[in-house]
Amino acid sequence: MRLTSLDQVPAARRPGYAPADHGVGIVHLGLGAFHKAHQAALTDLALAASGGDWRILGVSLRSPKASEELHPQNGLYTLIEKGTEGTRARVIASIADAVCSAGDPEPVLATMAAGTTRIVSLTVTEKAYGLDRAAQGCDPQHPAVAADLATPDAPQGVLGLLTEALRRRRAASLPPFTVLCCDNLPDNGALLRGAVVDFARRRDPALAEWIAAEVAFPSTMVDRITPAATEATRAEAAALTGCEDLAAVETERFCQWVIEDHFPLGRPDWEAAGVIFTDDVSAFEAMKLRMLNGSHSMLAYAGFHAGAAYVRDVMADAPLAALVRRHLTTAAATLPPIAGIDTGAYAEALLRRFENPAIAHETFQIAMDGSEKMPQRIFSAIPDARRGGVSVRAFAFATAAWLRHVSGRTHDCAPYELRDPIAARLQALAAGQDASGIVAGLRETGLPPEPVARDAAFWDEVTEILARMLSQPMAEVIAAEAAGAG
Repeated sequence: MRLTSLDQVPAARRPGYAPADHGVGIVHLGLGAFHKAHQAALTDLALAASGGDWRILGVSLRSPKASEELHPQNGLYTLIEKGTEGTRARVIASIADAVCSAGDPEPVLATMAAGTTRIVSLTVTEKAYGLDRAAQGCDPQHPAVAADLATPDAPQGVLGLLTEALRRRRAASLPPFTVLCCDNLPDNGALLRGAVVDFARRRDPALAEWIAAEVAFPSTMVDRITPAATEATRAEAAALTGCEDLAAVETERFCQWVIEDHFPLGRPDWEAAGVIFTDDVSAFEAMKLRMLNGSHSMLAYAGFHAGAAYVRDVMADAPLAALVRRHLTTAAATLPPIAGIDTGAYAEALLRRFENPAIAHETFQIAMDGSEKMPQRIFSAIPDARRGGVSVRAFAFATAAWLRHVSGRTHDCAPYELRDPIAARLQALAAGQDASGIVAGLRETGLPPEPVARDAAFWDEVTEILARMLSQPMAEVIAAEAAGAG
């Protein structure tokens, strides 16, 4: 029996509110596992605590898979939270419906433009935005951006959808919705604001001025490890609820959301769900990017090539676990003090999360899109480390492990796919090159910021480590590095 109604599931698994009593106030672009485990789950708790018309229309932008799973279930799905304390599950009802905008964006645009919509949130990954970081705007050569500039009334991409919906609201004399970016991007609100304003300026300068003056783009920091759902996830959901649930998602018990509190049209009572509101998201963001995400990238590249399929396997390997701890300690040393935050305690909490035996988070999945992640997670910390007299060896090791992954070499592993938006460019850079050639090529790509690209001592360390990774089994390199780190 397919999950379609809360009446089908045990009372203990139901949310503490009647979904039909609450209207849609949020449109979310980028409907996937993370949104279901994070923003939708926390909105569900806020609705149970304080009510309000804050249910969500979930929108998948390309593949109809997510909407095909959720729409027949009336937006209901099982959230399975796993930790060392055990497993708990509940059915989430905050998503009112799920649609796919590919091919026909009009229903989504109409909902975004309606006065009842007060927030449009997003989790689409960086490559979907079409950002030009250097220009602090949009990239007109990005396929989605170029297509939407050519057909602005029927957009398919993120910037086009936001701009067209805001144009319609302005034309109808409606106040604009708040745009809430929930992707792992530094200063994500300001970054997205710059891209939307730039996109709008290419359509209509007056519209761009209105967006710049009137639309709120609060920054956020999000954190919850959410592996891809599997058949085992769905089987466990069926056992827990008694219903077939094709949209079930599993995640860890830990969850964090830090938001800049700027919502002119209001927002759900997310405080009731444990959300932190602050005037300075950037400090939390830097801590998460450098400590959690940076160590995640390092352990993913090193772990995958050492035969560790999951993060929990990495932590079961003593030398690898020692390098994870070293990375966390080094990253913490590059951060300014944060009021009320103990980075040592945060590091210990991260180690416990990584060790969680109930979460099957694939190292190969984390290794995706390294060209977008390394600048934020690793390279950004190096100038601060230099200024503070902190060793950059941990960052050199992480960089070498990424480049070893980029190389595609199979001397110690089976062939694998490099999943990266610039995979062809990276593969060409590494083809037939030794460690020094790969490093030299990378320094010319613009991926490392100029101060890092010029740091010859750092790249000497990277080259030395990479040379060993290209000629020895990764497990041997890890063991030697961990022995030196001790």
